[in-house]
Amino acid sequence: MQRLLQKKEYGVQDLITVVELLRLPGGCPWDMEQTHKSIRNDLIEETYEVIEAIDNADSDLLREELGDVLLQVAMHARMEEESGRFTFDDVANDICKKMIHRHPHVFGDVVAETSGEVLANWEVIKSEEKQRETVTDKLRAIPRQYPALMRAAKVGKKAKMMDFPDAQSVMDKVGEELEEVRAAVNAGDAENLAEEIGDLLLTVASLARKTGVDPELALTRATDKFIDRFFAIETAALAQKKDLATMSDSEKDILWENVKKMAKNG
Repeated sequence: MQRLLQKKEYGVQDLITVVELLRLPGGCPWDMEQTHKSIRNDLIEETYEVIEAIDNADSDLLREELGDVLLQVAMHARMEEESGRFTFDDVANDICKKMIHRHPHVFGDVVAETSGEVLANWEVIKSEEKQRETVTDKLRAIPRQYPALMRAAKVGKKAKMMDFPDAQSVMDKVGEELEEVRAAVNAGDAENLAEEIGDLLLTVASLARKTGVDPELALTRATDKFIDRFFAIETAALAQKKDLATMSDSEKDILWENVKKMAKNG
């Protein structure tokens, strides 16, 4: 520990040592109590914070958030080392072997001159490694833990042999699914309604893929736009000394339309 305190610069091995000391008897009570499941969500949150830094083109924040993700990796690896299953070095070893094996155009004699050829080779090698022989194998390998919209898009892309012929066909299907949602609502069938809304969302994801739109990004932007418009409406209501919660629907509709007009004219 004294050696660590005397250092001014640290590397990956120092991080591994820090995590080890935190979890050893006499270390940090909180860190010693953690398990894979207890810090599961931390890894998800830290990953999204990395994405935020990338989207904002913030290099300083990216450096910090990548460190937080690396800490999560070190924590999970340490837990496995304590159980005698594998170490951080094993993790590094495995990913190095994987990258070398999946890049035969760099580390072997395979020729791949375009990104498309690289990706095609990658999929073939990955399927051989994972022993995924059928398309269904590949679909089931897409984690259910993905955000649902992202998973739907990936499933649709891999199942392209069952895809709609064109965007118009998908739009027609969206209309059909919407009618089925409406029928379930009118029937008061809550269980069937959930299924029909799921079908509608899946079809909309197909429409996004067919038109070259990233559904996750599209929904993120739409949500941002809604928040901006809500802010404008709330600001307008407060200027009139009114509370949105007590305003009538017609009053709120007028504010909403005014905000939309201002956004288009702006």
